[in-house]
Amino acid sequence: MALRRTKTIREEWEEHYRGGKQSPREGATISGVPLQPLYTPEDLAGWDYEEKLGYPGHFPYTRGVYHSMYRGRPWTIRQFAGYGSAEETNRRYKFLLAHGQTGLSVAFDMPTLMGYDSDDPLSRGEVGHCGVAIDSLEDMETLLNGMRLDSITTSMTINSPAAILYAMYIAAGEKTGVSLDRLGGTLQNDILKEYIAQKEYIFPPEPSMRLVVDTIVFAARHMPRWNAVSISGYHIREAGSTAVQELAFTLADGMAYVEAAMAAGLGVDEFAPRLSFFFDSHIDFFEEIAKFRAARRLWARIMRDRYGARDPRSWMLRFHTQTAGVSLTRQQVENNVSRTAVEAMAAVLGGTNSLHTNAMDEVLALPTERAAQIALRTQQILAHETGITNTIDPLGGSYFVERLTDEMEAGARRYFDRIEEQGGVLACIENGFFQREIADAAFEFERKLEAGERIVVGVNEYREGDDTPVPTLRIGPETEAAQVHKLSALRARRDGSSVQIRLEELKTVARGRENLMPSLIACVKAYVTEGEIMGALKEVFGVYREQSIY
Repeated sequence: MALRRTKTIREEWEEHYRGGKQSPREGATISGVPLQPLYTPEDLAGWDYEEKLGYPGHFPYTRGVYHSMYRGRPWTIRQFAGYGSAEETNRRYKFLLAHGQTGLSVAFDMPTLMGYDSDDPLSRGEVGHCGVAIDSLEDMETLLNGMRLDSITTSMTINSPAAILYAMYIAAGEKTGVSLDRLGGTLQNDILKEYIAQKEYIFPPEPSMRLVVDTIVFAARHMPRWNAVSISGYHIREAGSTAVQELAFTLADGMAYVEAAMAAGLGVDEFAPRLSFFFDSHIDFFEEIAKFRAARRLWARIMRDRYGARDPRSWMLRFHTQTAGVSLTRQQVENNVSRTAVEAMAAVLGGTNSLHTNAMDEVLALPTERAAQIALRTQQILAHETGITNTIDPLGGSYFVERLTDEMEAGARRYFDRIEEQGGVLACIENGFFQREIADAAFEFERKLEAGERIVVGVNEYREGDDTPVPTLRIGPETEAAQVHKLSALRARRDGSSVQIRLEELKTVARGRENLMPSLIACVKAYVTEGEIMGALKEVFGVYREQSIY
């Protein structure tokens, strides 16, 4: 009787709605998921609470991986930072920690990301510009000087040379008396998404996967507080993907790592509890919340039902979030403060475990100290002033949010089927499937922007306003000169014969099947540089060249 009455009222509302004024723009998410103007119980017909939601800290974790979520403690505030020299970045870290940041997140410069030393000709003009320059263990020691590595966690955003920087962090910890089992943090180390989107690969896929698996095995056996890989959708989204593509391609990469680690001899419950994820929080508020909730539910079922994990910790998708860099605009740059606040709130309502908020000026350059502080304060306002932490999953049960969560999950599953039909993730990298899907999505978004079907304030509408120059952080040539000089001094005083011995040992191990981490740690302790280690590995593994995709 009640349902019949609801339908009657709905029909009456629909008549008024159709007769009223409506937006000429399509009703769809930023990713193109069609939206209805109103959601009611009819949109959740047959919907089962226990199957779809459950309780926080319980399978399928739609409402969060911990029982108390933010009622217990807020998410980790982990501002991504790094620029210039290790000394300069160390000062920025201490500034952020003093102002309430609760974890470190290291941004490396382009030479470090690509495995080149600062004195390499290919590094010229790039040293310290998009992050901190780290050439050797000496730089890592300087970067972490004064930090209690057993009382903070550190995230390092690096991929192809990730195992080398991981070895440096381990060695720096040991030199300050912190044992392996007390070091906590996350290594991004997601090489698959490099082939898919970001393109910071160096070696071919097979040896690259070996390096990732070696770090997973090493962490599982020696470092219980360390996440050896952070499976990253962020860069997939920043390359132009839709939210559904980001969700599907990221979890597909995760499955590939699980299968590779199991093939290396690990039981799934030995390593799966230390896998972590990294997502983008874009500007479409409800789509992002639904994406995060669907991710947890999908991963829980994949790990339990597909891979036979029995430890509930293996079912939990824990993730870091960063607000969308691609949503920032150079026009009316102050508007980016509002964009970041909305995106951060979506991440929190979606149950993120840690969060980075972009600074308003990052579209122009590395953030100034003032802009970084505003971004940090944005998180603190969310945590302490808005009441957002008082209730767990406050949008749970919303007709709209639950329906959109279901649609995000269904869209991801359709992509899983397409990936498997083509032979899996590596096959889809080789045939260009991921790259074409992302390129098509990026093209469609740009088409809508240019046609005025999607509005970006200050870019294609509301363009009048103050566009006065914004102070930006500049990295002068003296930073590169000083880094090159420091590297030259290191080469002059270290034991050259020890360097050569360690490099030859590394090449021998690389040609075989042993885990590479002990040899890498031995290299960095001898102050072998990142570029020298990468050069040795290139001799054994070769260098990858991507095929052109049309």
